[in-house]
Amino acid sequence: MKVGFIGAGVMGEAIIDHLMNAGHELTIYSRTKHKADWLLAKGAVWAESPASLADMCDCLFTMVGYPSEVADVYFGEKGIFDTDIRGKLCVDLTTSTPSLAQRIFKQAQSKGAEALDAPVSGGDIGARKGTLTVMVGGKRKAYQQVSSLLDVFALHHMLHGPAGSGQHVKMANQIMVAGTMTGLTEMLIYADKAGLDREKVIQTLSGGAAANWSLVNYGPRILAEDYSAGFFVKHFVKDLKIALDEAERMELSLPATEKASELYHLLMEKGYGEEGTQSLIHLWERGIGPEGL
Repeated sequence: MKVGFIGAGVMGEAIIDHLMNAGHELTIYSRTKHKADWLLAKGAVWAESPASLADMCDCLFTMVGYPSEVADVYFGEKGIFDTDIRGKLCVDLTTSTPSLAQRIFKQAQSKGAEALDAPVSGGDIGARKGTLTVMVGGKRKAYQQVSSLLDVFALHHMLHGPAGSGQHVKMANQIMVAGTMTGLTEMLIYADKAGLDREKVIQTLSGGAAANWSLVNYGPRILAEDYSAGFFVKHFVKDLKIALDEAERMELSLPATEKASELYHLLMEKGYGEEGTQSLIHLWERGIGPEGL
């Protein structure tokens, strides 16, 4: 199977690398070609557009930043749907909207192709280690066709239902992460005010009922003052908006997620959109202050 990959960001480049290390020939496309230079030097083939990549590959992965970019990659000029994709399989790894996933699925079906929405969780750490979790929506046959490729960069993957289901599961994931990130931040601020050794606190809590992925992976980064983006603040703001929009559509109130969204919006407004989600602690440590929210 000839594999194509659109998007060479923090997550995408690591996934591409895993696929190449597993022996797959990769054709890649990214809006900023220089980000893919090291992958091209390693043997990947460059495509000049999503459409030309689709012409060259049997299975196409896409992983970009925002739903608008997903729509452009698939429906735009020289996009994937701007060429003959009969018999091909499109897998969108981007965290996007369920409605767009359904739209992509219907268009793919009309052109004789298959499409899966397959957003991932695990951040840059999971991408580098090949231990991501993938949440899939679409037809079972298409999922079975791509499973061996998912195995290369994911520790867990599961089909959850028809098109859009993968995105709904990712929203559930982000709702949970919103709680663990605000909990992590406030826990560290509390521990500091109480005069505790925060490293020891993290070690202790990691072995008890408070243990969670954010604590184990982002707690040490905060202590090391490492705010590089394993997952960008700006993308988390986007994700929480999608989650809250979907909740509103289902007439569901999520007050804790709403508060987390407000905090991350404030963080982004203060200029930290390009930092990692662990930079939420800046609201307290850099005197920005979440008061009044």
